[in-house]
Amino acid sequence: MAIRTPKQKRRLVAEINVVPYIDVMLVLLIVFMVTAPMLMQGVKVELPQAPSAPLDDKDLEPLIVSVKADGTYYLDIGNGKNVEEPLTSIIEKVQKVMGVQPKTPVLVWGDAKVDYGTVVRLMSELQNAGAPSVGLVTEPPPGKN
Repeated sequence: MAIRTPKQKRRLVAEINVVPYIDVMLVLLIVFMVTAPMLMQGVKVELPQAPSAPLDDKDLEPLIVSVKADGTYYLDIGNGKNVEEPLTSIIEKVQKVMGVQPKTPVLVWGDAKVDYGTVVRLMSELQNAGAPSVGLVTEPPPGKN
């Protein structure tokens, strides 16, 4: 053991210990990876299967209009609440959103058992409401993941 004399002063270390910050970052990464799949909200519909490419524009939160097999419509604007609404009410809300953010993507979640005419009518009404493009959500075929 070395004995210090009064003339020897202890030198301060001016380094930042980053190990705790890395630990916190890794824990947050795991939390976000676990919760991200749970954030997908929507009405439970059986989506048709088709090979398709994902959307490129991920900056804006899309408007999701769902059509169930019985022909009822639902609108999800990101509030997580899916309440059955008439088509006229959905079109009015889409017009309001498009007036504020005209590049907002609009997606249709149509059940595989929905009449083709119902989906086409919905897409036409959405385009007339100001949606520049309306996309259809599908699931990849089995084995093509």
